[in-house]
Amino acid sequence: MSDLAPTAPPHALAAATSVARGESRLWAIARNAFPFLVVAVLWEATAYLGFFPRKLFPPLEDVATAFVRLTASDILPHHVLDTLVRLTAGFALAAIAGVAIGFAMGRSRRAEDIFLPLVSIGAPIPGLAYAPLFLLWFGLGNKTAVLLVGFVSAFPIIFNTWTGVKAVKEIWVRSAQAMGADNRRLLRHVILPGALPYILTGLRLGLAQAWRILVGVEMLAAVPWGLGWMIFGAREFLNTDVMLAGVFVIGVIGLALEKLVFQRLEQYTVVRWGMMS
Repeated sequence: MSDLAPTAPPHALAAATSVARGESRLWAIARNAFPFLVVAVLWEATAYLGFFPRKLFPPLEDVATAFVRLTASDILPHHVLDTLVRLTAGFALAAIAGVAIGFAMGRSRRAEDIFLPLVSIGAPIPGLAYAPLFLLWFGLGNKTAVLLVGFVSAFPIIFNTWTGVKAVKEIWVRSAQAMGADNRRLLRHVILPGALPYILTGLRLGLAQAWRILVGVEMLAAVPWGLGWMIFGAREFLNTDVMLAGVFVIGVIGLALEKLVFQRLEQYTVVRWGMMS
């Protein structure tokens, strides 16, 4: 029966597949855009009905105008660049320290007994609760912001790295040792691939934590530039449109970091290790 069934030429099948794929993409875009459209309509209705003064609740065109004005004058890019530099420095410290401590906890019972109680107590504390201590210890400025970001965002990285190392099956480790693998090969070919999905999850959670705490601490640490500083300064002069433009940029950058950085990293990991699940 299959021999009698009509077959479409390859180019027709490819065209049909591309059309279906295009429709699915359009549907995905429409589905993702719908909540924003609803919020925009509700926002505009609230702004024009006058429930709040225009100065405190500006319409979206005022926010867009402020965004364009700040971008054209290079003020907003300067704030964004300084915030991203602090984020990169703080998150790099967190990633290095968090993965190292997590691996140590996963491979050494003594390290686990030392660090696990400290991490378990420190992780649930809100990040901003540490800010006054860091301000007293390190003063105002970039150093406090970077160190606080690194300290707070290290907790989820430590937890997930530790969990991933502990999740590696003992039979894999023993089999590799029986075949003569030394500690270096054991780490590279068995433990790291097995723990990598957990490590990436910890890095993703740590980056989200770093982004949130950084914007908050920029409002307190008296840094000269930054998105948090811009929003806090705009509040002093009731420039709500500037505040909302800053909030919009924070959301867009957070989404971009999530999509561009970690999705690319996971795709590379799938190709390189073939261990993602």
